[in-house]
Amino acid sequence: MKTRKRRSFCPMSSALDRIGDKWSLLIVRDILLRGKRTHGEFRASSEGIATNILGDRLAWLEQEGIVSREADPADARREIFSLTQKGVDFLPVLLALSEWSAKYDVAFAGGPMRDRVSRLNEDMRGLLKNNAAGVDLRGGRTIF
Repeated sequence: MKTRKRRSFCPMSSALDRIGDKWSLLIVRDILLRGKRTHGEFRASSEGIATNILGDRLAWLEQEGIVSREADPADARREIFSLTQKGVDFLPVLLALSEWSAKYDVAFAGGPMRDRVSRLNEDMRGLLKNNAAGVDLRGGRTIF
């Protein structure tokens, strides 16, 4: 895997260097909000990530300390991915992105998608409260 070069010492630029790729964000979302933990579960997401990109992003997220990887106790050939506390701490950013999209994307202006986004945001707020209360969220939750 390539080492990515720091573009500047701006905090926003640094954050984007760490996790600014859409696939990385969706992997974190899938672990945290959908309870996905394996390559097969990530590949089954509706966005259709390619296996080579998935492998690269998981390795990058692990290198950055956002996910951890371990062998599945039931099948050592399979890997299980979990969020580290650093990954769980990304939840407020996911909530902010979701709320921003719900406000400005015309697809969410009304109807069932708007309701679904509202439920998702409420679920994320609940996870934030749990995280503040010290509940372990590293294995993710299936809420969306």
